[in-house]
Amino acid sequence: MTMWGNGMMTRTGLCRTAGALLLAGVAWPALAQDDRVPAPRAAPMVFAPVTPRELATGPDSPDMQREVRDLREAIRLTYWGNPTILSQRATVRSTDNRYPAARAAYGLTLSAEATHGYQRDRVQTPPAGFVGSQGWSTVATAILNQPLFTFGRASGGEKVALAQIAFARDTLRLNETQTLLGAITAYISVIRDRQAVSIARQNLALLDRQLGDSRERFRVREITSSDLQQIETRVELGRAQLIQAEGQLGATEAQFVQLVGAQPGDLASPDALVIPVASLEQAYDTSDTRSPVIRAAQSREKISRATVQALKAEFGPRIDARGTATYDAVSPYSNNLRTTQLRGEIVLSMPLLDANLRLSRQREAEQANAADWRLIDQAVRDAHASIASNWKQMAASRAALDNFQLAIDAAQKAYDGAVIQEKAGARTTLDVLDLARDLLNVRNSYNAALANEYIGRANVLAAMGLLEAPELVPDIDRYDPAIYYDQVDGRGDLPLVTDVLFGLDRAVSGQVSTDRAIVDPGAQVRVTETRPLPPPRQP
Repeated sequence: MTMWGNGMMTRTGLCRTAGALLLAGVAWPALAQDDRVPAPRAAPMVFAPVTPRELATGPDSPDMQREVRDLREAIRLTYWGNPTILSQRATVRSTDNRYPAARAAYGLTLSAEATHGYQRDRVQTPPAGFVGSQGWSTVATAILNQPLFTFGRASGGEKVALAQIAFARDTLRLNETQTLLGAITAYISVIRDRQAVSIARQNLALLDRQLGDSRERFRVREITSSDLQQIETRVELGRAQLIQAEGQLGATEAQFVQLVGAQPGDLASPDALVIPVASLEQAYDTSDTRSPVIRAAQSREKISRATVQALKAEFGPRIDARGTATYDAVSPYSNNLRTTQLRGEIVLSMPLLDANLRLSRQREAEQANAADWRLIDQAVRDAHASIASNWKQMAASRAALDNFQLAIDAAQKAYDGAVIQEKAGARTTLDVLDLARDLLNVRNSYNAALANEYIGRANVLAAMGLLEAPELVPDIDRYDPAIYYDQVDGRGDLPLVTDVLFGLDRAVSGQVSTDRAIVDPGAQVRVTETRPLPPPRQP
């Protein structure tokens, strides 16, 4: 029996963290560090621009109108056409604008104000009584302000923005992994269920032949009416099983269209997914640095850690250079005589009392950071659990394939022999029907195990964090989030001035770029292998 006939696959569950996200993967080189934490003034990548490629996969695109025939094409269409992925990429681009917004804290600001008002004053002067003055006057004021030193306020906001951008990118990677795994799962599911329909049809054809032969034997009184009715029962059951298999196929094809955005055609056998490690321990180590769930949890912790630093800076002073220009009336009651005033000053300001507002916000942020720190521990546990679970299921499915194949051969021979023996009177009709059922069950079991083994590989690689569409399909255009980031980076900066002032501000604030250590003892408890991993069954 060939491995990939018309269908197969069973989908297994993946780890979830704090409302988190399915992942999957294939073994490929690690991402560069810059893909996780954006750096100011990062050099643009050389990959193709994003927007035209995304627009080319709209509903009227030729890509969306044709049938998919291989897994590489399904991955390409999913990577560039799935709305969930495209939405998350737009979210990343939106988040990129928080960085220039944060750097605007050291930008030069200019504001202007003009008033035209009426004033009336009455002054009592004994013994004359009240003496009054009234009239209209106009005042115009311009205020120029340049922050010089915020004692960590500005750099704290900058670090929060960078951490938010890194978190958005890690979330995008997690989203892409989840969606691509869904596409791989749907592709294999269609193959599996088409094969299941083919098996059900072959089973029904076998039973129909058996029914035809039995009707002829009943006509000559070789079998009883009960024997004939037993066969009729199995035939109707076979028809029902075929209908159910066709219904399941329709459901998986609908899921394929939902994820890929195109109809599944005559699907070719998928390329093998290669696991680059030889043991569970190596898989754990890979996930500790590559798992999208762990990376997203670490990025989220950096956001709350940077927020704590920014709130602590609110307790300190700040220094600003301020200039004002005023065009005023000599008298507040008339515009007949005018005066102008230019003033430059260095302003030192510091908050003193705020009814405990700043301290409350700082304590809130510190506890939020403690919660995010623990989520890293949970993410590690979830990633390790997903690796162990899927590794063992994959190993079991892989080891069982040879047994299922031998069982198919034996069941086929047993059935063929029973048919001959029945005609000779050595077997009953029920014996033959039971052997036909055994043959059907073992073929379906082999079909499901073959699919389980393939998707098990995807799930193991998923938890390791190695699914990258451009690595699966080398000729695909890579989406590079640094392209838009470089377009908005530096907007609003004063040449040289902004960089110098931010450099001074960073000198008095802490660092948040390093990953927090794993403090959970349970994260170091790892399930070990119980059996060697057999070689994969290639398509």
